[in-house]
Amino acid sequence: MVEQSRGPLDGLLVADFSRILAGPYATMLLADLGAQVIKVESPSGDDTRTWMPPIRDGVATYYLGINRNKRSIALDLKDPDDRAAAQELARRADVLIENMRPGGLARFGLDYDAVAASNAGIIYASISGFGSGAGASMPGYDLMVQAISGLMSLTGDPDGSPYRAGISVFDVMAGLHANMGILAALHRRTATGRGQHVEVNLLSSALSGLVNHSSGYVAGGTVPYRMGNAHPSLFPYEPLPTADGELIVIAGNDGQFRKLCDVLGVPDLPGDPRFGRNQDRTANREQLRPLLVERLVTRTKEEWFRDLLAAGVPCAPINTIDGGVALAQELGLAPVVTVEGVPSVRNPITFSETPARYELPPPGLDEHGEEIRAWLKN
Repeated sequence: MVEQSRGPLDGLLVADFSRILAGPYATMLLADLGAQVIKVESPSGDDTRTWMPPIRDGVATYYLGINRNKRSIALDLKDPDDRAAAQELARRADVLIENMRPGGLARFGLDYDAVAASNAGIIYASISGFGSGAGASMPGYDLMVQAISGLMSLTGDPDGSPYRAGISVFDVMAGLHANMGILAALHRRTATGRGQHVEVNLLSSALSGLVNHSSGYVAGGTVPYRMGNAHPSLFPYEPLPTADGELIVIAGNDGQFRKLCDVLGVPDLPGDPRFGRNQDRTANREQLRPLLVERLVTRTKEEWFRDLLAAGVPCAPINTIDGGVALAQELGLAPVVTVEGVPSVRNPITFSETPARYELPPPGLDEHGEEIRAWLKN
C-alpha cells in the first residue's frame, strides 16, 4: 500500500463497508486525520455516486463531499474470491465500519462475531436507523428519523406544516457519534488489547441531539411545539426585521440584553420589570418584540450587524451557503481545500502538531482495486 503522511490517526487501518452518508462522513473525517481508509463498494458503487444534481465533471457533488482521502475497491460479496478478500481486509483492519441493516453482513462472514473470531482487536462500528433489536428491519433514512423523533414537529411556522431540516442532520450526528465511540474503544484497546462492537443508531442520536427539547419532555413532562424561528427559553433569539431585511438578534443573558438596548437607543428597557431577566423577557416576548423592532427598522441590517457586534451583542445576517463560505474565507478559516482539482470543505478540527491531511481526491469506483487485491494476497 502507498505510504501516507503522518497524522493523529497515522497507522490506523479502517475497512469502510458503509455507504450513503453517516458512515462515509465518519470515515472521511478519520481519513483526514491520518487513518488509511479502504472503501469497499459493491460493483454498482456507493448510492451517492448517482445522487445528482449538482455535479462536477460528471460526478455527484454529494459523493465528492464525503469521500476524500480514501481508496476504493469494488467487491461482490456473493463471489467467493471477493468475499475472501473482504474477510481478509476485516482480519487486518483496526476498525470496520458498516451501515447495512443489522445482521446483513452475517451471511458473508463479516458480522462482528465472525470478524472478532479472527481479529480480537477489531473495533467494529455498526450504524443503523433504529438499532439491532425490534427496529432492526426498519430502513434507516434520515428523513424517517426526523419525522419519528419529533424534529419535524419543531421545524416550520407555528401555523404551518412540519418541515425537515435542510440537511440530513441525524446522519451527520450519527457519524460523529460513531467516531466518538470508535476513538473511545481504541483508547480502551490500548489497555486491554481487546476490541469491541460499537453500535450507533439514528433514532438514539436524534433523541440525544434534540437536547433541550428531549430533556424538556423526559425531565419536565413538556412536549415542545413548533415556534418558527423563536426559541422556547430565550428572547430575543430569532430574526427581527430591519430597514432592508431580517437580522438574527440574540440576547443570551441579561448583560447582552443591556448592551442590545444601549445600541438600539432604548437603555431604559432593562429596568422594566417585564424585561429585566431572561425568564421575564421570554414570558413577555409579545410585548418586547415590537419595542425592539421599532428601533431596528430605522437602519439597515448591515449597519446594525456592525454596531451590535462591536458592542458584544450576538447577531448575524441570514446568508445563503455562498455567503457562509465567503465569511469563513474573510475570517481566515480557509474553508475550502482542493485535492487534484477537486474542492471540498476543510476538516473542521485544527491540531497544533498533527494537522489534517488532504492527499487523495474521492476515488473512482474500484480505482485502487488491483493494488488492494495484491496487498491482501501478501
